[in-house]
Amino acid sequence: MITDVALDPFTSHGHDGILIGDEIVNDGTVDHICEAAVLQAEAGADIVAPSEMMDGRIGAIRERLDAAGFQNVGIMSYATKFSSGFYGPYREAIATKGLLKGDKASYYVDSANGTEALRDAALDVEEGADMLMVKPGLPYLDICWRMKETFGLPVFAYQVSGEYAMIRMAAERGAIDGDRVMMETLLSFKRAGCDGILTYFAMEVAEKLAKS
Repeated sequence: MITDVALDPFTSHGHDGILIGDEIVNDGTVDHICEAAVLQAEAGADIVAPSEMMDGRIGAIRERLDAAGFQNVGIMSYATKFSSGFYGPYREAIATKGLLKGDKASYYVDSANGTEALRDAALDVEEGADMLMVKPGLPYLDICWRMKETFGLPVFAYQVSGEYAMIRMAAERGAIDGDRVMMETLLSFKRAGCDGILTYFAMEVAEKLAKS
């Protein structure tokens, strides 16, 4: 069981952290994230996945989990969560799209900056991350490959709601073969070195593979 440690579904402003004025408060957010991670571990999570992109969160969560007796609970770091236009359908679903004040560019990774992505991942590895997440997936296959080659840890890609929606909507309009494109995109993650894929197609692809 993997649980997402995040605050954005619960904030009135739609951001992933505590907002004071126009500033996201890093350390205060990390403290709340650590508390949430322990609660999730107590509820049975095998892996916690902090996704709010605050600095120092991986080391702080590891320390708090260990102190609470959860040394065996793993941490999946959203090491490279890019500032992306592909999150729209998800934000609509959790009703934060209209609430969001400004954007999240100040604490997400710039989509043009691959060097920053690798640097952030290196810090998370040093702090004790057990596995690394790249989000979104398809526009960042190069980052998946570079992270696998650089760190050798399990790497996961998150095929986010916008990626899923594009394929689904194009298939419904007859522009593409939906099943074929679904499998082609998932295989591209595997080629790029990913050990796992988070996707809204999970149930469909599982059924398809079971019949093959």
